[in-house]
Amino acid sequence: MPTPRKHLLEISIGMIAAIICGALIGYFASRALVLQMTQARLRQYAQQTLTEADTASLESRSMLAAMKTAQASFCSDDDIASFRNLIFLSEYLKEAGRIRDGRIECSAKLGRLKDSIPLPKPDFVRSDGSKIYTKLDPFRIGDMTVVSLQLGDAYIVFSPYIETHRAPAPVHSTVVAIDASDQSNGASPEINGQILNGSGNFHPDGNIFVTLCSDHYSNCITEFVAVSDALLAAHNQLREGEAVGGLFGVGAGFIGIFFYRRRFGMVSQLRRAVRHGRLRLVYQSIVNPVNGHVVGAEALSRWTNEDGIEVEPNAFIRIAEEHKFVGAITKQVVRQTLRDFRDTMLSHPGFRISVNVTAADLDDERFLPMVEDELKRAQVPPENLAVEICEGSHARTEGSLKTIRKLRDRGHRVLLDDFGTGFSSLSYLSANAVDAIKIDNDFTHAIGTDESAAAVLPEILAMAKKLKLQVVVEGIETTEQAKYFTEGGWPILAQGWFFGRPVPYEVFHDWLADIERREEAMAQEIEEARNSSSDSHAA
Repeated sequence: MPTPRKHLLEISIGMIAAIICGALIGYFASRALVLQMTQARLRQYAQQTLTEADTASLESRSMLAAMKTAQASFCSDDDIASFRNLIFLSEYLKEAGRIRDGRIECSAKLGRLKDSIPLPKPDFVRSDGSKIYTKLDPFRIGDMTVVSLQLGDAYIVFSPYIETHRAPAPVHSTVVAIDASDQSNGASPEINGQILNGSGNFHPDGNIFVTLCSDHYSNCITEFVAVSDALLAAHNQLREGEAVGGLFGVGAGFIGIFFYRRRFGMVSQLRRAVRHGRLRLVYQSIVNPVNGHVVGAEALSRWTNEDGIEVEPNAFIRIAEEHKFVGAITKQVVRQTLRDFRDTMLSHPGFRISVNVTAADLDDERFLPMVEDELKRAQVPPENLAVEICEGSHARTEGSLKTIRKLRDRGHRVLLDDFGTGFSSLSYLSANAVDAIKIDNDFTHAIGTDESAAAVLPEILAMAKKLKLQVVVEGIETTEQAKYFTEGGWPILAQGWFFGRPVPYEVFHDWLADIERREEAMAQEIEEARNSSSDSHAA
């Protein structure tokens, strides 16, 4: 039997495991939430940046269109004045001018140049013929990337100082043109082109990328961050997730330990109890309520688990059924019953003990041979052993009905227990599968009340009489309940605390012997009275 120390060790290990699992679940749940929120924020940053990029593109295109349709002569004072006016009104542009034969001829800031400035090869050319420069010497500002755009003989330069959206560290941004092979602005990571040139969410190599592309211009915005950086920034949130998960783990641990000890621990305990014969049997008398004569008894299993708790029979029988070892319990009950009442059965041919069997027993091909072997071992005729089938565990298979018929053919009486509490009663009665019914104590307890069960009881008794079924009424506990059947003239057998509580076989035998002594003494007194009366008449 497990010691308290072993129980404490099991509880400690289970609790520690639950806390660790809870903390891990909390951490990974928080981690997933952090990454999901990070991706949402990246999308928000990308959308803001894309909106700004679209606005800048619209402004640059408008300026280039205005310069293309200008009426002033190429690089004339009026032409240059128009550039300056456009730049003054612009939000995103800092310079504009004219280009001829690959050389800058004039600009808003530089005016008309005596020595034109040659242009380098463009960084890339878009499909509409516009050219992109990122490092034009006249407009370079330190290491900053200054983007210039040329279309025809006009060019504009974007200001790098504009207060546009900037995502907080450690988030990085990249702006690209979807028809170009190079980046035009932003950070410069080595990123797969598919990520930069198409809208979507990507997670390569421990990074989170979100790319949004413009519906109107050739801009694509990519916001990205390393997973490790995102998690480091959310360090406190992850620790809180671990703490919350740990607390849930504590609760789950208590619940799990409770159910383990109540359920799975109980299975092991019950197996050990069956293996070592620790189940107990008690017997409750079945009597003729008219004369109080004891005609038999029902064998009832009892089990106290290793924690000293009395377990309800329905509970541990259900566990044994679910885990497929109820047959071992049934075998012990049959063997112990025959051992306890062998002498009584042999000396009282009409005395019958009922044992309960389950649907699993009826469907078990080993059940009938087991009963036969135990009867032979005890040298008791089958008429002394009755079988009760609980309605709650009925099996409606052809195999179970076949087993019931064989039991009856061999001389056993078959009783349908808890009659009226389920839905299979009538199917068993219509199959002519039982010899008797046991009326559930719910109906007995309804006697003398307004409950509907009290009104149904006479109908059940009448049906049993019509079908020629013996009736055993369970749960008779009061004089009123006993009188209901005796004064009503119902031919029943009775069982309940009014006639006797379930007791161990030693107590049952002493009680039965005491009844028999009293019956013999009463019979002797009657015989003596009869003899005395006969002598008086003879005199």
